[in-house]
Amino acid sequence: MGTLEQTGKGKVRVGGKAPEFTLQSHDGKTISLSDYRGKKSLVVYFYPKDETPGCTIESCTFRDFYEEFTEAGAEVIGISSDSVESHVNFVEHHDLPFILLTDEDQSVRSAYGAAGLFMPGRITYVIDKVGTVRYIFSSQAQVKRHVREALEIIKGLPA
Repeated sequence: MGTLEQTGKGKVRVGGKAPEFTLQSHDGKTISLSDYRGKKSLVVYFYPKDETPGCTIESCTFRDFYEEFTEAGAEVIGISSDSVESHVNFVEHHDLPFILLTDEDQSVRSAYGAAGLFMPGRITYVIDKVGTVRYIFSSQAQVKRHVREALEIIKGLPA
């Protein structure tokens, strides 16, 4: 189970502070949003489920553009409620170079307002180095657009 510092459940807005969180990664590390503060911008994308068609396309598109994100000074982090074991298999199966975090109780998803109505939401957040949300994109169907638009925003942020 992850921990987070709520800034108002589901009230994340562009220009507001991203809620702090601490979750377990696919490689067994404990990752916090604050680990990146002052160091890197982040692209945090919430997705419904490992190995489903849309989620696989989205994650593989982030993989294909990962080098551009890192060259622009950003890290990519995927979050779903899947288990660490599921994330390990997903990372290995699709050679994903970035971090996947497990939010089994969906507390972080809820804090970010990415819960969705009938299924978990597919929402991407761009967070700058000081922890301010600079961009939010939500779409279940336009999975590649999450990546394209996040990369545009990242490239426009100060280094």
